[in-house]
Amino acid sequence: MRRLRFLGFKWRAIGWLVLGRRSRALALFDRLLAEFPDDVYGLASRAQLLAQLGDRTGALAVLERLLQVDPANAHHWFNHGFLLEEAGEYTHAEASFRRATELSPRLDRAWYGLGQVLIRLGRLDEAAAALQRNTQLQPMSPYGWYQLARVHVDRQQPEEARKIIRHLHRFEPKVAAQLERETGLTVPHAG
Repeated sequence: MRRLRFLGFKWRAIGWLVLGRRSRALALFDRLLAEFPDDVYGLASRAQLLAQLGDRTGALAVLERLLQVDPANAHHWFNHGFLLEEAGEYTHAEASFRRATELSPRLDRAWYGLGQVLIRLGRLDEAAAALQRNTQLQPMSPYGWYQLARVHVDRQQPEEARKIIRHLHRFEPKVAAQLERETGLTVPHAG
């Protein structure tokens, strides 16, 4: 019977989400968590909805509870780091992203997030290493490459940045052109 009650809350909340009614879904997740306070799905869903509704503080509080309940899930640590980064809490965000990469070394988003906060903390060598890992895991995504090129420019390594621009010209020419404009570096390319 308890299982059916849980599923009833869950599926009705999902239905409201499909209809775009986040507040109604949130109310159902609140009811679900009143009966099943340590439910990982309910906590993760509530945190996501609060973040989407602009309640970063509430979302962070729920994520902190979620990390107590399910501390071995890299995605929870990533989400925690993401919200902390948005809040400008870079040192705490770094710790969360690092934990995510420890738990799941192939979680490319966590490496990217780690690179971003390290840039903001002015630790460019570490940022370059994190972004390099991100680009290894996600070689066709321009975001890590873009940030890595910017870090190379800031580290006075224009040739490394040019290599990235050249690489981006092969599959993301608009991003490559943007980097050329922003950095003043020009790279001859075919096409």
